[in-house]
Amino acid sequence: MLLLSREDIKKVFTMKDAVEADKKAFQLVVEGKCDSPIRTNIQAPKYDGSFLFMPAYVEEMDTASLKVVNIFPHNIDRGLPSSPAQVFLIDGTTGIVEAVLDGTYVTQLRTGAATGAAFDLLAKKDCRVGALIGTGGQAATQLEAMVTVRDLEEVRVYDMNPERTKAFAEQMNEELKSYGARIVAAASSDEAVEGADLLVTVTPSSRPVFDASKVKAGATISCVGAYQPHMQEMDPAILPRASKIYFDSEEAVLSESGDILIPLDEGIITKEDFTGDLGQLIKGEIPGRENDEEIIVFETVGVATQDLIAAKAIYDKAKEAGIGMIWG
Repeated sequence: MLLLSREDIKKVFTMKDAVEADKKAFQLVVEGKCDSPIRTNIQAPKYDGSFLFMPAYVEEMDTASLKVVNIFPHNIDRGLPSSPAQVFLIDGTTGIVEAVLDGTYVTQLRTGAATGAAFDLLAKKDCRVGALIGTGGQAATQLEAMVTVRDLEEVRVYDMNPERTKAFAEQMNEELKSYGARIVAAASSDEAVEGADLLVTVTPSSRPVFDASKVKAGATISCVGAYQPHMQEMDPAILPRASKIYFDSEEAVLSESGDILIPLDEGIITKEDFTGDLGQLIKGEIPGRENDEEIIVFETVGVATQDLIAAKAIYDKAKEAGIGMIWG
């Protein structure tokens, strides 16, 4: 069995690789080629946390996976990852575990890459300004995904904690300097959002974190953080303004995300307003962006197929490069 750490994965797998892996995963989802039951979610209310178990199996790849990911938002205040995780990659012909990967980093990569895939497929070609709301454990790869798929001049970052926002911006300016975008700490959500071509929200908030009236025409929005029915990062007022609404998986979103469930319940939108899954767009079954004035919304809660495809691609590259530690 191969053990792959965060540093091992970084040596063989880029954000660009992760975006392409996610596109493949989203296509498999709509083709019905991945058996991935909706994740088991066990609540830990004492710590505002939850334990998530995400299995997946792709028969044509002879590969299965199980991700154990635990969401504990207060970890950030203790200097710990807010979503510690492991991914087990399983040989589909024998049932033997082939690899254990740092699931925290795999999750960060494939979650960022979902936004990257959406922006790559849906955003205007000429994007200059990005906005990121949230600086937690998933934020760095969301930011990297933005600057990977579009040549941005500036990304404005906002978080309710000003010190953390400033420290995050400084760290990202250093880590992502090869992309050439300035990472700026914004003083408010409005300051971050106004004029932004790309907007990502990645927070555990239960109330909207941006003002829809500040979103410019032509913007593409990716909402990432609302993985439970009571969570709502998205200002629902953006939905009537949106020309198109896409999902990583409509089934998964409608079982989990308050960003969509709450506006549906309140009658702000109906299912008739949904455009479809990103995998359908990749297959050419539904339209993409049709002009530079459209506001487009993408809601993602994550599907286990992403973990499987990313883990398999990482494992194959690591094995070929002789990276990782053999155990057992």
